[in-house]
Amino acid sequence: MPIFNQSIRRKIVGIALGLIVLMLVTSILSMVMSSQVGVLLDELTNRYIPAYGNLARANIRSLERSLALRRMVMVKMEQSSDEEAYAARLREFEQADRRIEEETSSARKRINEIINDTRTPSNDAALARIDTRIETAVSELRHGMAEDHARLLKQVDAKQMPDARGTLEHLDLLRDQFNQKIDGIRADMLKQVFAATSTVIGRQHQAIIISGLVTVLAAVVGFAFALMVSSGITRPVRLLLAGTREVEAGRFDKTIAVSTQDEIGELAAAFNRMTEQLRHNERIRETFGRYIDPKVVQGLIDRPEVAIDGQRRVMTIMFCDMSGFTSMSEGMTPRGLVKVMNHYFTVMSGPIRSNRGVIDKYIGDAIMAYWGPPFIEEDEPALFACYAAIDMADQVPALQKQLPDLLGIRAMPVPCDLRIGIATGEVLTGSIGSDLMMSFTVMGDAVNLASRLEVVNKVYGTRILISQATADAIGLNLELREIDRLAVAGQSEAQAIFEVMSKAHGLSIPQENLRTHYAEGLAAYRAQRFDDARIAFNAALEAVPGDGPSRTLLGRIAQFEANSPGKGWDGAWRLDQK
Repeated sequence: MPIFNQSIRRKIVGIALGLIVLMLVTSILSMVMSSQVGVLLDELTNRYIPAYGNLARANIRSLERSLALRRMVMVKMEQSSDEEAYAARLREFEQADRRIEEETSSARKRINEIINDTRTPSNDAALARIDTRIETAVSELRHGMAEDHARLLKQVDAKQMPDARGTLEHLDLLRDQFNQKIDGIRADMLKQVFAATSTVIGRQHQAIIISGLVTVLAAVVGFAFALMVSSGITRPVRLLLAGTREVEAGRFDKTIAVSTQDEIGELAAAFNRMTEQLRHNERIRETFGRYIDPKVVQGLIDRPEVAIDGQRRVMTIMFCDMSGFTSMSEGMTPRGLVKVMNHYFTVMSGPIRSNRGVIDKYIGDAIMAYWGPPFIEEDEPALFACYAAIDMADQVPALQKQLPDLLGIRAMPVPCDLRIGIATGEVLTGSIGSDLMMSFTVMGDAVNLASRLEVVNKVYGTRILISQATADAIGLNLELREIDRLAVAGQSEAQAIFEVMSKAHGLSIPQENLRTHYAEGLAAYRAQRFDDARIAFNAALEAVPGDGPSRTLLGRIAQFEANSPGKGWDGAWRLDQK
């Protein structure tokens, strides 16, 4: 059977065996070269360096011997000579003398071991000269000091101090000459130590280089062998990997060519069947994605129990409507109207989705969206909803310029604008509908309030109005202006409503003055100080001419003064008021 038609197990085992053989060869070669470096290191640490240490200690022993000799003479020259002390000093002297012989003998022994070891390279001629010089230096020391020692002992016994002092000086001279010779020998021995060290380092570098070359060679041979054996595996695997990346990127039209009869061939066939099923599912997802927000589709796929059971959650709801739509649509053809509305919804849906919102439905020219779990896990859904509203309002100037070009006319008969209402509260989320058709949506008072706030924009001439709960959730992250208190049908108490003016620290000086004067006028209006309220609202209009809420409340003041609101008036506006 050809190698490429064998099972993956046999292919992998063949590659593994080849790599193991190459690894064993490389390891054996590395062990041999490491053992050679080990021999050199052993010689350096156990012979060269100790021999040098013996020579260094020979200098020290010479000084100790001289010191012991002086102590012995000093004890002997005392008036009341202590024979026991003299004997002790004599033993110290003889011990120091023997140590000189021991150190030099040990040095010569290690040097001769280096010379006799044929496994390691060394400068045998230089080492032999060092050995001879050590022997000569010790022999000359012994020969020169033997007579002086005997003479000194006689002089000490005879109490001949001047003569003994002269003999000691001559002994010191001999000691210094010996130390100088030993220093010279040590210097030469140190050169041999350095040479041996350089040899070790060179061999170590050589071993590293050779090991690296052999490893590279083994890797190249192993790679070539593995490439030859595994070519039947890697190609279909690469094709599978490319197909997987295409699937990961959301492209399901990739088909893998089945070229082998092994397990990978079976896997490629299964992959092709999987991509075909994914293409089918994606077509379904794309179809539903045009009618249902993709977050809802994905959320229901990941957590279907949410749709079945339903949950109560605190969410933020938005209603957005195009002002002037009715008048604008009267003169349009159906085709032109569809084109305008599709472009309008495309432009306004972008900020909602980019700010993590979920579009619930399109109602005529209105958009309903919401923020909150289970589709987004954010702590500030109200803030994201208001950010989306600000971004949507920023799109209005460009939209007003685009619509005439879209229809091929010079100007729209009625300029378009937005009205947005946002409310926060507890709602019911789940699939609502009949056995024939379901819609995943949200229901509750917050939904009704958001819808009504969108409508209330007509009354105050504003773009974005939010509820008290939404304003509380936002805090200081946006610039807000309290507009009025609104009494909604079904609620016993009126609640404050606010206009979103801009993001934090985004107000101009006229807008700051507008908010300040309007707050003063609103407080006076609620206290029925209508003269003060009128002055404040007019000041607000001077700051920003045409301010809708100021003009609305000035008109309401005139109406209330004519009708005399009287006792019990709370200043709140009710939706049923005209």
